[in-house]
Amino acid sequence: MAHSEILLVKPVEGLGGEGDQVKVRAGYARNFLLPRKIAVPLTASNRKHVDALKKRRAEREQTELSGAQELAKKLEKASLAFAVKTGEGGKMFGAITAQDIHDKLTAAGFVIEKRRIHLFTPVKTLGKHEVKVKLHADVSVELSFDVVSENPIEPVAVEVKKVESYERPYEKRERKPRRE
Repeated sequence: MAHSEILLVKPVEGLGGEGDQVKVRAGYARNFLLPRKIAVPLTASNRKHVDALKKRRAEREQTELSGAQELAKKLEKASLAFAVKTGEGGKMFGAITAQDIHDKLTAAGFVIEKRRIHLFTPVKTLGKHEVKVKLHADVSVELSFDVVSENPIEPVAVEVKKVESYERPYEKRERKPRRE
């Protein structure tokens, strides 16, 4: 299988950042990376641009890190509350998902991608819960939110059944003789 070495001009998820020299399949480089100007072939003239690309990468990563830290400070102060419909005994109808949390954060003025919210299972109970929001490789925040009922919680009506007669299910019974 043919591989080719290329120089990344823009960051590629799972492959590397700008200025990285990577080895990829020839078809991936020829059909995807090179036509989109994400990468350039590794030649002597292109190697001279590596220093400029690495400097630009360091600046971009520093601004992303500082932006993520600033956003993390704001998120720690934020408080979210979800009012949900409940039935008897406070049982929720539906669940709170990562999409619901994302919508609430967007409405509050935070710009966060939905995939950064790590809620492993939807929340199906009332009370206080926490979710992890990963803003950067080095910055993550535990965001707490409350799930409350829209209507007052009614206690569950418990019915007591009177047992009138009880038969043992596996009681030994007389058998009829078999016909031969």
